Amino acid sequence: MAVLALGGGKDSERARAAVAATPGAPSVEVIAPRSGARQKSSAVVVKVKVENFQLSPRHFGGEPQLGEGHIRFGLNRVPDCVDPVKLQRAIDSPLGNERLIGASFDFPQYAGPNGVLAEWIGSVGSYSPATRPEIYYHDLKPGFYRLVITLARNDGSPTPFHAVTNFQILPRPGHGPKCTGGKVPSAKAAAFD
Repeated sequence: MAVLALGGGKDSERARAAVAATPGAPSVEVIAPRSGARQKSSAVVVKVKVENFQLSPRHFGGEPQLGEGHIRFGLNRVPDCVDPVKLQRAIDSPLGNERLIGASFDFPQYAGPNGVLAEWIGSVGSYSPATRPEIYYHDLKPGFYRLVITLARNDGSPTPFHAVTNFQILPRPGHGPKCTGGKVPSAKAAAFD
């Protein structure tokens, strides 16, 4: 009895073994594009590395299962020239993420098959679901973009495991936005970390 009360014995050994056998927390890491990337192309291939989470195309839209599901890609473009008052409101917002969100690019014309799938499940304009660790966006306008990648359960509900990357599509020389009237350039509004 005294051995069990002090944390010894077979029961505590089994408990420690069970904890050691428990897989680590899920994670998602951006492989490309790296945060702060700048490119001339109007298309981007996003690749991520997922650990301790099984992507499950066969169970997409089904009942949640422990440690499996799909990925939610959410791509937004930061506005070109931002009113400093709006930017300050976003920074001070207790409910916001200290950034202006901007227009979504999670539509079929930009996200291809993933955008079609978003349309099918009703998430178009919010996020593009994927059952593979990549997505292809095309026909993107020059500007700053913020991409949030979230692991989701089979039924689409988000998990707390996510990653964020920021990148820029460069304008042709001499064709970038000219901010007037005290507006802030999108580079400041993007708030790259």
